[in-house]
Amino acid sequence: QVQLVESGGGLVQIGNSLRLSCAATGGPFSSYALGWFRQAPGKEREFVAGISWNGGNTYYAASVKGRFTISRDNAKNTVYLQMNSLKSEDTAIYYCAGDITGYGNGEYDYWGQGTQVTVSS
Repeated sequence: QVQLVESGGGLVQIGNSLRLSCAATGGPFSSYALGWFRQAPGKEREFVAGISWNGGNTYYAASVKGRFTISRDNAKNTVYLQMNSLKSEDTAIYYCAGDITGYGNGEYDYWGQGTQVTVSS
């Protein structure tokens, strides 16, 4: 089973930037779509961004469109989430996820353990 490990979370000020990384092991990374989800305290996990297996298509939640960018480097088995212009409401645990279909706009099958992002005023 593929394993996904997120990193790069931390405490940042409003308006600043942060880049999350997710490294994959144990599976055919290049054939998966990759996505980022987040879960704030007391809320349901929500979709943030997705990218198809070849990077040809990206998808974003309306709340992050224009501020966040998802990208992938298949040679490094890594997917990234560049987060700019961070807001307080971006505070959440961010999870990396893999979609075995390769599309990135539907259900996801594999999940990382999460990395905390806290945006302070």
